[in-house]
Amino acid sequence: MIYNAPIKDIRFVLNELADLPSVCALPGYEECSVDLVDAILEEGARFAEGVLAPINRQGDKGSVWKDGEVTAPEGFKEAWRQYVDAGWVGLRAPADFGGQGLPALVAIAAEEMWCSANLSFSLAPMLTLGAIEAIHHHASDELKQCYLPRMSTGEWTGTMNLTEPQAGSDLAQVRSRAVPQEDGSYLISGQKIFITWGEHDMADNIVHLVLARLPDAPAGVKGISLFIVPKFLVNGDGSLGARNDVRCVSIEHKLGIHGSPTAVMSFGDNGGAIGYLVGEANKGLAYMFTMMNHARLGVGVEGMAVSERAYQKAVEYARERVQSRAIGSPDAAGVPIIRHPDIRRMLMTMRAQIEAQRALAFYTASALDRASAHPNPAERAASQAMVNFLIPVVKGWNTEQANEITSLAVQVHGGMGFIEETGVAQYMRDARITAIYEGTTGIQALDLIGRKTAAENGETARRLLEEVRGTAERLGGLEDLSLFSGNLKTAAAEAERCVAYILEHFAVSPALPAAGSVPFLKLMGIVLGGWQMARAVLAVEKMAKDGEVDDDFRQAKLATARFYAEHLLPQAGGLAAAIVEGGQSVMAMDEALF
Repeated sequence: MIYNAPIKDIRFVLNELADLPSVCALPGYEECSVDLVDAILEEGARFAEGVLAPINRQGDKGSVWKDGEVTAPEGFKEAWRQYVDAGWVGLRAPADFGGQGLPALVAIAAEEMWCSANLSFSLAPMLTLGAIEAIHHHASDELKQCYLPRMSTGEWTGTMNLTEPQAGSDLAQVRSRAVPQEDGSYLISGQKIFITWGEHDMADNIVHLVLARLPDAPAGVKGISLFIVPKFLVNGDGSLGARNDVRCVSIEHKLGIHGSPTAVMSFGDNGGAIGYLVGEANKGLAYMFTMMNHARLGVGVEGMAVSERAYQKAVEYARERVQSRAIGSPDAAGVPIIRHPDIRRMLMTMRAQIEAQRALAFYTASALDRASAHPNPAERAASQAMVNFLIPVVKGWNTEQANEITSLAVQVHGGMGFIEETGVAQYMRDARITAIYEGTTGIQALDLIGRKTAAENGETARRLLEEVRGTAERLGGLEDLSLFSGNLKTAAAEAERCVAYILEHFAVSPALPAAGSVPFLKLMGIVLGGWQMARAVLAVEKMAKDGEVDDDFRQAKLATARFYAEHLLPQAGGLAAAIVEGGQSVMAMDEALF
């Protein structure tokens, strides 16, 4: 169950594909430098490998609920204390409240290692950072001063309380109530489900962000407000006061991520939980969406990261497992299964997608930093449009493929993969949730074809695909890469055909493009992943020419990119056919016949 942080590839992607030096040069990030990030990566790798990875298997045994209290798995509380003491929580927390204020790009690189080493553990800081972001952008100065300093250090953790038994993705159905009090606070009542790290014993306090309705709120999503509801009330001097009227009534029994308690939270069973309004009334959903880009990018990284962990385990097993003679060899002796073609096909399928996903996720994080900090308003707007388009692709494609990649890791193990003792099944179980929470793949796909493609007449999609074509042209000038260039051009053309189809039909018959929205999301993932692999080839060849890269790294990068071009990019044609030609058949059968 060893984890080795892929520092060399992370560093390559940061510097050569996501352009870390230019991000560090943005206003507000002057303290950031390539050398500083190198040091962060080295220390982060040591922490992930030495502290988090060893307790991942223990975490699979699950947290324990008793009488409203939740005890984290063995080793988690101690690891959290080390995590807090090392300052990891505050990497991208605002500097004016005790965080380090580093770019999202840097934080995402560290978060990949946390997620690979111990996905369940990594969810606690991810949710805390999301809550920090919402409070920092929208709460009053008084609330910021009260909560952000201790959240930025990790002394207190944060949660998001959106979902209710009757209101999953349809938040218009939220029924939790908030009644104003004379002192300016509110009494919150209602029940929330699926609350990640909603109750635990790792931190001194838990700061819940809760969606609820005021008594006079309009119906639907326009009547939702956002409230801070702490587990323990905070005294005027910052010390903790009385226990608030909020309790965990149970934790879910789940397929995976057992180490992360998923709580059913009840507010106001004894008169009302005291809460504090964030920003203006009835704007809670908009405030939650402030943190959604970071959260969805983070979940995309989760999918890629757990895939990386599964890939490493599969490679380790394939090197050690001796089974059958080599195909075509007269020698009857058994060989390690990594020498068998189908095992290689599976390992390369895993590796190629992970490298493409890492590059696309980091590229998106870089655009996120430019969108928030670039001094030129036009550049900020263009970067934000890029982020808006890429986020559902990164979230949806990475996590959907995580299900395939972790399944392949089990398959590499053969029958031993189906046995829990080998450990690889945990990655498959843990990965499954990533395509569901923070918006299912279907929701991401509808967002991609609607708000991110049709609503802007395909402008960003066409701009991205123009960049893909330009990269393919440059790739065609390199020896032995004409096939990659041609396949990338063909895939980009298929994507353009699908964009045109969406624009033609979305306004008049939206069910047709909606029926192919998930295939379109996967198509864009494959094409944009291929674009990043092509950029990686161009970068590594330039580095080789300048004597800046070792030949093993170069050869591995070229071989992986070639596999991607020959095995994954051709899938674009099939997906495009389903999108453009298959919409009618999705809805053709009467629902009574199912």
